[in-house]
Amino acid sequence: MAESSSGIAGVARAGQHGFWSTVREALRGSEQDYTQGPIGRAIFLLAIPMVLEMALESVFAVTDVFFVGRLGADAVATIGLTESMLTLIYALAMGLGMGTTAVVARRIGEKDREGAAHAAVQALLLGIAGAALLGGAGVLLAPRLLELMGASPSVLKVGAGYTRVMLGGEATIVVIFVVNAVFRGAGDAAIAMRVLWLANAINIVLGPCFIFGLGPFPRLGVTGAAVATTIGRGIGALYAVSRLLRSGSRIAVSRRHLGLDLPVMRTVARLSGSGALQSIVGMASWIGLVRIVATFGSQALAGYTIGIRMIVFALLPSWGMSNAAATMVGQALGARDPDRAEKSVWRACLYNLVFLCGIGLLFVVLARPIVSAFTSDPVVLVYATECLRIIAAGFAFYAYGMVLSQSFNGAGDTRTPTWLNLIVFWLWEIPLAWALAVPLGMGPRGIFLAVAISFSTLAVLAGAVFRRGRWKTTVV
Repeated sequence: MAESSSGIAGVARAGQHGFWSTVREALRGSEQDYTQGPIGRAIFLLAIPMVLEMALESVFAVTDVFFVGRLGADAVATIGLTESMLTLIYALAMGLGMGTTAVVARRIGEKDREGAAHAAVQALLLGIAGAALLGGAGVLLAPRLLELMGASPSVLKVGAGYTRVMLGGEATIVVIFVVNAVFRGAGDAAIAMRVLWLANAINIVLGPCFIFGLGPFPRLGVTGAAVATTIGRGIGALYAVSRLLRSGSRIAVSRRHLGLDLPVMRTVARLSGSGALQSIVGMASWIGLVRIVATFGSQALAGYTIGIRMIVFALLPSWGMSNAAATMVGQALGARDPDRAEKSVWRACLYNLVFLCGIGLLFVVLARPIVSAFTSDPVVLVYATECLRIIAAGFAFYAYGMVLSQSFNGAGDTRTPTWLNLIVFWLWEIPLAWALAVPLGMGPRGIFLAVAISFSTLAVLAGAVFRRGRWKTTVV
């Protein structure tokens, strides 16, 4: 009740400044001191561009599978298998993002912009080196990796080109993640929003052109989706770096920052290493789930892929709220105000709860008509509907779990969520999914139930650990 009252008060304070004026200010990206002033308004100013940033990412995820879905179940299955493999590079990028946001936010809270700029460059160097190694291996081994993931001969025939292009473009993913993490840590979420909007707008426009061969574009089928994505992300990455190097930027990187700074790199690497492991543990569990789903055939895998895309559509904007909480925590701890950090987290949890409960109810009630827009295959439709309905039923728990996990990261405590992910996703979710699907005979439905149960478990455990307060003493 106390949290609800404080949340309502925060909304009221935002309303005193005028809701639309707050929105315009958030989108404009005016410089703010998030260690001072009303917490509710600060969260809104950070969260609005972060939520919109993730919203367009969600729109792209849905439109991409919408167009590829016209090519058949094998094409959709190709996307599902390839994205499962891309979880490793996403884990690297997200880990670097966590470490970068934590260090930059802490330096900004301490009013040390020079230190923030040094951290930004070292994180970018680490990310590009790692992406180059993984991307080169992915291009060479794409067909073999698809085969190991359980792809059928028809999927291998359709999807090898798609997988090569997507794995080869990994560096663009890392650059966008890291530079956007710098801007978020600095409280300049509007720039991060514009970067992803640019990248995904290009993806959405070019996707159908390359997939279906519209106008002067070649018809590349599912490979065209990968080409469009890589071009869009490449342009977005170049724009992100240009904003980082622009004079007058909130994090102004200049020539003196471009060399190796080993002490700073070690700090970023330490936090990012734990963050990357955290992401690998969490995201690689999706590989295990996809591998189990693949044993039930391409139609089950296609239904799962469509259902998860819908889930991502809802959860990505919530990651925006979670990222806002992480920035608030990092800057408040840098300013030596742990009470403000804790209040910010619970307020963000409340806002996320309201949002996800509304979306979750919509998905549960309208799952079938929503999914029917993406497939006409009656078997795929059944699987996708079940996936969407079952997982969405747990959205109330996800709202808290997402914010709490990111708040640990914002404090620089990347080890706690790593252990939570290991326990929940590897020791609990995957064995549970296999047990429900195979020995207990529930098939794919058992896998969907395991996802809902495990994410709810994460929320409960994260809340219990967060209340202990040890994250307030993390040194960055």
